[in-house]
Amino acid sequence: MSLFPETLESDRLRYEALRPETFDPLEFYEHVSEDAPAIDEITRYVAWDPHETPKESAEFIEMAGEQFANDTASQYALYATEGDLAGEFVGMGGLSVDWDRELGTLGTWLRKPAWGRGYSGERAARLIELAFDRLDLAMVAVEHLPENEQSERAIGKYVERFGGRREGLLRQHATGPEGEGYDMVRYTISREEFETNR
Repeated sequence: MSLFPETLESDRLRYEALRPETFDPLEFYEHVSEDAPAIDEITRYVAWDPHETPKESAEFIEMAGEQFANDTASQYALYATEGDLAGEFVGMGGLSVDWDRELGTLGTWLRKPAWGRGYSGERAARLIELAFDRLDLAMVAVEHLPENEQSERAIGKYVERFGGRREGLLRQHATGPEGEGYDMVRYTISREEFETNR
């Protein structure tokens, strides 16, 4: 049994842990392939490229299932539960854990029809709660590319809401698909900050 829950809920979203037994690779591929609607905009500021084949999607789901089983991360498929997108897959929200540092790191991407609806902040609040209340972590971090103004606004709102802070620009902090280094902006929220501003 994983430390991560298989499913979660928040006000307008349902979360289902991505694993081979719960998600069809062909369905996932429809949303992440080179032909998926608005895929160039969706992947402009994320650390993955559109999938070239369904096999690549199957391998990603297999990896997500292994991380879930090993208690190192959970990648949640996000589904809207109300409004015009009710029942639809709207994106992904992940929480990875470095147990030695008691650190959880958030990640997300949303399909374009889900942009501007506040889903990023809602997802963040639910996964931050999971990190502190269930996984007993000391800190949650989130990062974005410096040029990603949409993420900067969204992250800034929920980090401020929970009393966290913008740590600053980390130069050459991450590595891209071709091995190139690039900068990231990092934010953190401590357990104490979360408890004070819950």
